[in-house]
Amino acid sequence: MATHKLLLLPGDGIGPEVMAEVQRLIDWLNAQGIASFETEQGLVGGSAYDAHKVSISEGDMAKALAADAVIFGAVGGPKWDSVPYEVRPEAGLLRLRKDLELFANLRPAVCYPALAEASSLKREVVEGLDIMIVRELTGGVYFGEPKTITDIGNGQKRAIDTQVYDTYEIERIGRVAFELARKRRNKVTSMEKRNVMKSGVLWNEVMTQVHAREYADVTLEHQLADSGGMNLVKTPKQFDVIVTDNLFGDMLSDIAAMLTGSLGMLPSASLGKVDAKTKKRRSLFEPVHGSAPDIAGKGLANPIAMISSFGMALRYSFDMGDLADKVDAAIAAVLASGLRTADIKSEGTTAASTTQMGEAILKELQKLHA
Repeated sequence: MATHKLLLLPGDGIGPEVMAEVQRLIDWLNAQGIASFETEQGLVGGSAYDAHKVSISEGDMAKALAADAVIFGAVGGPKWDSVPYEVRPEAGLLRLRKDLELFANLRPAVCYPALAEASSLKREVVEGLDIMIVRELTGGVYFGEPKTITDIGNGQKRAIDTQVYDTYEIERIGRVAFELARKRRNKVTSMEKRNVMKSGVLWNEVMTQVHAREYADVTLEHQLADSGGMNLVKTPKQFDVIVTDNLFGDMLSDIAAMLTGSLGMLPSASLGKVDAKTKKRRSLFEPVHGSAPDIAGKGLANPIAMISSFGMALRYSFDMGDLADKVDAAIAAVLASGLRTADIKSEGTTAASTTQMGEAILKELQKLHA
């Protein structure tokens, strides 16, 4: 059995609490001989700043580059609001994405039947929802140059951000989306703003070409990103895989997140290109939620997104789809039993701490393996 190297970066706030539940799962998988994981822990974000005055140390960056996958918690909090911009907690995550060349962000939005009432939308709109949003992660307006604020006199300043995409960037994110769709319901919706943005015109053109050339068996449709946002709220079950750029992906995936009832439920994967020699791709897996410093250390955090993120690592980095399915089924079973952390608690359900939820999910996974 191959041994896989994991770097765990718990980060700040509730990060260490939810990461502990993943460690519990890893320890059990190793003890049972179901899988073999070798884990190391490192510092990122505010915790790294406190220790090293940087958002991630060179030593931990080297560990990330050597790992088969990085499992990431959350970063940030008011404690670090006044640190220099270049060493702010979020800079650690941005550096990981950049240095690992993680260009594809996968954000599933799944509504478990037991949680349909937790959504702000009607049950019939969201029950059974299963969308995958594929966001381009290393290009676009977040990274484009020039990126400046200039004093232009007369008490005026000018801010410039640059939205820039090359053909190859659009092609490779398109291929990720089409490949995913082939394993799902075989439909891709590409979203951009071609009516007002030149980058949208190119995005639309390249997606259409990649589809015709390599993925004609997959259904492709195009929607303007603002209209797509509206449709996500109006009739979300029309979508299977949505592919879009960095900025629109950031916004649309947060909209999709709230369809499910809680950010505490949603995992994500960030993937790099496949190495020609090893056939592996660099990857980082993280919950969508933030560090929630207001509830840190109180045992209130929902560990489901963190555990689901590890499930995505099993699926996309280690080709353990069957085991990932069992993790998902264990989570669904616990929710169906009525156990809830504070963020998804409703009348008639049973309150659970972070640890109690993690233990219950492991117990259900043990049953599925019995």
